[in-house]
Formats: sequence, structure tokens, C-alpha cells
Amino acid sequence: MKIGLMGGWNTDSGASFHSEMIGRSWVKDGHEVTIFTFFRESFHGTQITGSDEDYVIRCFTTSRAETVRLNPVPFLTKRYDVFVIEDLGMLPKDHLGKIFNRIRRRAKTVNIIHDGRLSDDPSFYQFDWDAIVCFDERYMRFLTTAYEPEKIQIIPYPCHERLILDKIVVRKELSLPQDQKIAFTFGPSSYYTLDLIPALFARKDLSLLVVTKFDKSLEEFRRLREKYPIIIRDDAPDLNLLYKYLNASDLLIFNKPSADWVVVSSTVFQCLGSGCPILAYGSNFIETLKDEVFKYKDQEEFIKMLNLILDGGEEFEKRRKAALDYVRRNSAQNVARKYIELFEYLLKRR
Repeated sequence: MKIGLMGGWNTDSGASFHSEMIGRSWVKDGHEVTIFTFFRESFHGTQITGSDEDYVIRCFTTSRAETVRLNPVPFLTKRYDVFVIEDLGMLPKDHLGKIFNRIRRRAKTVNIIHDGRLSDDPSFYQFDWDAIVCFDERYMRFLTTAYEPEKIQIIPYPCHERLILDKIVVRKELSLPQDQKIAFTFGPSSYYTLDLIPALFARKDLSLLVVTKFDKSLEEFRRLREKYPIIIRDDAPDLNLLYKYLNASDLLIFNKPSADWVVVSSTVFQCLGSGCPILAYGSNFIETLKDEVFKYKDQEEFIKMLNLILDGGEEFEKRRKAALDYVRRNSAQNVARKYIELFEYLLKRR
């Protein structure tokens, strides 16, 4: 099958992670994929995190660029049976709208919704999609108030494939201490970990590894490093390096508070496949997960869950198994194949 996908690619945004997980799985399964993505000078996220594959074309700005641009030529000259877009709110909608009728003549069109509520931008609703995909029932509830219910499909958010590495080997490769427990936090959301520092270092056998290029986080963690055992790496790791950091660590901290709209945590789904336990604040970012993560509602419960992870035992093993079982069911390849089933259904309706 020939698939065109328009959205983030090789950046540190959640939408880019989603695109990469399903897009690379389609390529692995032998489909012909063309990625239409943001210019390097105008992309969604904070960093470019990898090198582009030969099927990637950078040909438009974000919708928030000072001068919004879209080169129509790649969209009109490449061949695809299905045209998929990710995170419409970040795309140059009105520019896309000018060529959308030509795209629809040649391909079925699918919109993967990342927005957590109905948009108040009229440009969002100018497209007549063949299908709209969302991640769970929470999205379905608000989407059915504005779109035809029969067009909406639920396909779960994909997880990175299971990848468990030797902890001693990766710690040596990353120049990390072998004789300490290591808690890990990364990316812009590492900033939220600052609130937990006193509780975290109630454990004397623990170091904190911070990997981010977010200046506000770096400044604060560098100040705290004078008092606490904090290891800082000024970096935006690609998935391969991220999984080395995860496998080198004893737990990942995700302390992000709730949003006022429907959300999923791309960070959690990105990291579950490492087997690294995730200690997460019980916000709506993770409300669809149960035993797959270790949840806390306050600092007292944070310390309890921290000890449960670091000391091991039956409950720890139960949750680690639940996380890896979830990854197996919702692996990138399994989720990507659900999209192929949808595409095949749409193409039969021609």
C-alpha cells in the first residue's frame, strides 16, 4: 500500500513520536511510505532528534510560524492511496485546504486527532475526512458532538517495542555510576520533577539523572546539584539513546499535573517498552492506565511507591509484568496494522 503521512517527524513532540512509531512500522511491513513534515527552521517540538530517512520530505511550517508556508508540489506529485495527517492544529490548515480537493481525488483521507477538545478555529473544520481516528473513549465523547459518529474510529496510542538492555553495559557506555540506584527524568517535563527533590533524596542510595535541553530545567538542576547527587546531560536524545538511558535507570519519574482537556502521555507510551518502572503523578495524562505504572497523589504516596520500586518484591514484579503485557498488546507494529485494516476498509468503499 502507498501511504502519505503529514505531521511531525524526528522531533521531540508527542505527535512526532506517534508518527514515527506507526510510520516506521508501515515501512517495516513493506508499505511504500512518504512523510511530509515540517521545515527544519519551523517544526513542532523543542529539538530535531534524528536524521531523516530518504522517504521524508520537509515542505511546510507550523501553523504558528510568523510566515506560514507550504510547498504544494510534493503533495501533488507523490503517489499514495491513503493520505494521513497527525495533529491538524499544528499544520498550515488553510494552505492545505487549497490543495485538499486534489488530494481527495487520488486518496482516502484520515485525520488522527491529537487535540484534547474541539477547536475554536473555523479552519479546523474545512476538511471532509473519510475517517477520523482518536485514542480512546474520552476523545470519542467530544468528537461525536461535531463529527459524524460513523466516521470516528478508536485506535490506541502505540508503545515503543519492548527493548530491554543489560544495565551494567549501558551504564558503562553512558559513564553512569554502577553503585547507585538511578532515578531518571528527561525532556521539558523534567521541570516538574523539581517539586519532588526533597522527597526523592530521602533515599540515600539514589542519584537523579536529568537529560534535557530545556534551559529552565537545566538552570534549576545545576543549582540543586550543589546539594544533591544529580547527574545532568544537556541533550535531546533520539529513541535509541533514550532507551539506553531508560535501561540504565531504576525508575522514570513523570510528575506532570493534569490538563484542562483530554490528554495522553506520549512520554509514558514511549518509555513503557524499556521495562523501566514509571513513577507517575495520578493526573489525567495517565488516567487510562492502571497497574502499568506506579501512581501517587501526594509526596507521602510518592515516597511509598519509590520504596516499592527500589526495594522490589511481588507487587513490583506484578506491575512490571502488566506494563510489558500492555506493550505487547499495543506495540507500534500491532497498532500500525490496525491502521492498515482501516485503510483497506476505506479503499474497498471506492
